[in-house]
Amino acid sequence: MRKVLNKMDKPLLIVTIICLIFGLLMVGSASSLKAYMSKGDSYYYFKRQLLFIGLGLFAAYIIIRTPIKKWKNLIYLAVLGVIGALVYVLISEKVMNGISGWLFIGGFGIQPSEFAKTVLILFFALTFEKMMKVKSLSNVSKALPFVVPLVFVFLIFEQPDFGTMMILAGITVVIFLIVPYDKKTKFIMTTFTIISVLVLSLVLVLTGKGLSSSQMSRFNYKDPCTRYREKTGYQVCNGYIAINSGGLFGSGYGNSKQKYLYLPEAHTDFIFAIIIEEMGLIVGILIILAYFIVIWRIILIGRKSYNLQGTIICYGVASYIALHVIVNLGGVLGVIPLTGVPLPFYSYGGSFMINLLICLGLVQRTSIENKIFEQKHLVR
Repeated sequence: MRKVLNKMDKPLLIVTIICLIFGLLMVGSASSLKAYMSKGDSYYYFKRQLLFIGLGLFAAYIIIRTPIKKWKNLIYLAVLGVIGALVYVLISEKVMNGISGWLFIGGFGIQPSEFAKTVLILFFALTFEKMMKVKSLSNVSKALPFVVPLVFVFLIFEQPDFGTMMILAGITVVIFLIVPYDKKTKFIMTTFTIISVLVLSLVLVLTGKGLSSSQMSRFNYKDPCTRYREKTGYQVCNGYIAINSGGLFGSGYGNSKQKYLYLPEAHTDFIFAIIIEEMGLIVGILIILAYFIVIWRIILIGRKSYNLQGTIICYGVASYIALHVIVNLGGVLGVIPLTGVPLPFYSYGGSFMINLLICLGLVQRTSIENKIFEQKHLVR
């Protein structure tokens, strides 16, 4: 294990551990009242989050110890498994927080859409690594891998989970940009995609299968406190109150007032507002700086990767984390529509936390393989 640890990216590992510990403490604080009132145990969500982190770290450990090439035979089964799970949750129609995207097993809710992000990144990495070794490929062959995210996005749109849909689309765009296709191929694929989206949008409007009035209300995100009685206005406005109450140094750990059921999602989507209320704006700025460090280290590993596979994994994971941060904070601050996307390391949630740690495990495995490759070439 010491040899593996020596080859891991230390700055990324250290910042990850710090964020996980602080995030766990903040989940414990933000969820204490809700946990006591609904479960009779103030530490209910804290203990569950600790369990999720433990499961995620165990999964990451297995990934760190396993060469990425060993996943080649399993990734296509994983793609089919995610598609099957997404179809099943639509058929079962078990709704939670307005989304029919949950599988319930033994008291735990699992979101297949969260794992779709990691499966998509790994699918792209392994597929394009293999494809780029083929000397001549038709434009149809080059476009085939992008059918998978289209299927994922369509099934997630039907839930409807717009936040996850946006993030999957964003990851796909980033990976499309870094795949070394020629300019002509990229132009044709981009044009086809834009035309397809426009035609689909027109069909949805003409057939009346577009967004419902409740879904359209998400786009009414400006001036939340003037529409306080609306769901999105109520949450965002109370988030503003929490942030304003925190000032530079906060009211102290555990002293949030907005978590007293003013913010319905205090320990999930709006945990950043609670962090600033209790710990202050300075800590909020440090959290954002920590994200910059995490994303920068991941991109650096990707840039140093000796193959396309590692580059795609790192850039995919970096875009995954960056998009989650942008969409979550954008919604909390009222800059973009509120979509219910978790904040990495801090929001409560099993599927998201386990998936995040799996992604970071893939990045660390890429770092290890880069260093093994470098050592072999130095010996030669």
